[in-house]
Amino acid sequence: MRHHHSILRSPAVALLFAGLTANSLWAQAPAAAPAGGPPPNSGVYNAHPPAHPVAILPALPAPEDTSFYAERAVPHGRVEVVHYKTSAGAEKPLHVYLPPGYDVSGDVRYPVLYLNHGGGENDTHWTATNPKSGGFTHRILDNLLAEGKARPMIVVMPNTGGVVSGTPPKLGEDDACTREYLQDILPFVDAHYRTRPNRESRAIAGLSMGGFVVLNTGLTHLETFGELYVFSSGYWPDMLTQFKTNFASLLSDPTINERLRQPIYFGVGETDIAYLNSMKTLAVFNERGIRTFSVLSSHGHEWLNWRRYLYQTAQIMFPADR
Repeated sequence: MRHHHSILRSPAVALLFAGLTANSLWAQAPAAAPAGGPPPNSGVYNAHPPAHPVAILPALPAPEDTSFYAERAVPHGRVEVVHYKTSAGAEKPLHVYLPPGYDVSGDVRYPVLYLNHGGGENDTHWTATNPKSGGFTHRILDNLLAEGKARPMIVVMPNTGGVVSGTPPKLGEDDACTREYLQDILPFVDAHYRTRPNRESRAIAGLSMGGFVVLNTGLTHLETFGELYVFSSGYWPDMLTQFKTNFASLLSDPTINERLRQPIYFGVGETDIAYLNSMKTLAVFNERGIRTFSVLSSHGHEWLNWRRYLYQTAQIMFPADR
């Protein structure tokens, strides 16, 4: 037991919540049915695995590793700041990462990752280059692309402060953040950039409060987003029951695993303030047989982890078969 505990806290090893360890991480998939049929309360249990294969997650970088976001002598993309108008008439900024070669790639169209910040932050944080408060997104993507480990993508980083909510909406009753995404952000991005405007080519990720954007907006609109990535987030205990109630028909949808191009990703640190909320929200998906990646890292609610989660997940986004 002492030996196992030391493995759990090893900074170079990522663990599954289920307790599995490896350099390549695996996804939680529906269990095989017992002889008498599916287990009780199995939700979306399917006798056959989904058509989309489960990706193998690369290992997280070690906590002290800075090389994956260092500025290297590789082709660089660029980050630009643009502004869109909301339906209410407000002007709001977006930070947009365009991959190397975007300006000379002619008619090439790109998938889009919508990457959301946390509470008290804004659209500048994911590209900030302060190790304590920044995501280094452009450097992470530049380096991955140079190594052939990620697919060229556009990354859109909005400012959702003031509209994001930790309250799960009723299906069909979009919250303010979702309305802004669907009515304002996505149409602006698709009109101004060479995107691939289909659900298979849109992923949505977010840290902490931004994780609620993933759940409240991405999960409730799988006709719009095909991949969901939650970093250090999950519903508070008083909202978890509401989540189960309001999302009941979606969580029991027998086609949900087919609609998710990748398992839903949950990454959290073992000393993270969001640890229990993340675990309990993850459990709702797992008990219903919905495919998930569940990754436990060292450290807590901090950019040291969120950069590592982005590095890991960017390598499985947008498989080349789309």
